[in-house]
Amino acid sequence: MLNREQIGELRGQYLGPSYSVSYKKPLHIVRGEGQYLFEVNGKRYLDAVNNIQHVGHCHPKVVEAAQQQYEQLNTNTRYLDETIINYAKDLTDKLPDGLDVCFFTNSGSESNDLALRIARHYTQSKETIVLDAAYHGNLSSLIEISPYKHDGPGGEGAPGFVHTISMPDAYRGKYRGEKATGGYVNEVQKTIQGIQNNGEKVPVFIAESLMGCGGQLILPKGFLKRSFELVRESGGICIADEVQIGFGRMGSHFWGFETCDVIPDIITMGKSMGNGHPLSAVVTTREIADAFNNGMEYFNSFGGNPVSCAVGQAVLNVIEKEGLQQNSKDVGGYLLNQLDGIEHPLIGEVRGRGLFIGVELVKDRGTLTPAAEEADEIINRMKDGGILMSTDGPDRNVLKIKPPVIFTRENADELVFNLTSIFDELS
Repeated sequence: MLNREQIGELRGQYLGPSYSVSYKKPLHIVRGEGQYLFEVNGKRYLDAVNNIQHVGHCHPKVVEAAQQQYEQLNTNTRYLDETIINYAKDLTDKLPDGLDVCFFTNSGSESNDLALRIARHYTQSKETIVLDAAYHGNLSSLIEISPYKHDGPGGEGAPGFVHTISMPDAYRGKYRGEKATGGYVNEVQKTIQGIQNNGEKVPVFIAESLMGCGGQLILPKGFLKRSFELVRESGGICIADEVQIGFGRMGSHFWGFETCDVIPDIITMGKSMGNGHPLSAVVTTREIADAFNNGMEYFNSFGGNPVSCAVGQAVLNVIEKEGLQQNSKDVGGYLLNQLDGIEHPLIGEVRGRGLFIGVELVKDRGTLTPAAEEADEIINRMKDGGILMSTDGPDRNVLKIKPPVIFTRENADELVFNLTSIFDELS
């Protein structure tokens, strides 16, 4: 077996240099089980950041479903098959009435790209409104609408048809506190007016209902609801990106958009949908789907294949049978309270819903200067102590916590104990 150094050297030789690795001393992970990952030397790590393995690493019911279906059939969607139909029905049963037409893809990026195609065809407009610091995927079309990428290192900025609203951050953003909702909504209104004044057609608005790369950010109350209303009043349509936040992670609700009291025109999903298997989807209304049926076939070689749909069905079943949405609510609420109880001047804000939590670190609570170096130091120390976390946000100063939704109170206690110890050491 290759050692860590040999793997690192070969990685540098055979993989593109744009790939990154986590932590100052990278991990050589060889096995996963539940909420744990195991290094080659046998050391166990509590995984507090992997929201892709939604119901736990290598969940036996998911593995069994994939294996059984693979032994029977795996092909494309040009044949009649019950697996995809049953899954589409059960999936859309989790959504508001009217959102009941599925297009299956292989990744969140594919879903967001397809959603853009559908929306732009429906509106006959490329004009797109996005939130600053948003990330919607790695395709070229999505880098264009992801300020997190196109305004970051190596980026070339937004094209003229992409219009960016200031990140709706009520803590460190352009508009804060009670002024936040009105300030950011006003930007949406002015942006729509600007598009119309330039003679362009109605816009598409795409947003996460809780921002991931924005720093596990909860949007100001009423912001998304009023923004959706303004976009629709202009004739535009709204896309909810649920790739990071859907499938019960919110605890109180199955979908993130439900926490904002909105119903989108198009929903995209991925990541946790397949528990690590490449599975994602776009769901929309019959009217919008029919409009997209313009003679050009939608075909995806692998999207919606029987194995993927069997995996997706198994994930839905596990969430239901193991009560994982309720677990996310209970454990997430407990963890939020415990984190909120840590006293340290670096901690500016603790926020989140369910098991989607951010701890924003600042050097000074008066100036709110982001503490990025300290955040990086903390996650590396946590890793050394056997707990995996990460940083996020445009300034990389937010401790990111979004574990598999099987996380327990004991796991939460372990995380808070280690984190508290590190903050004490930093003092």
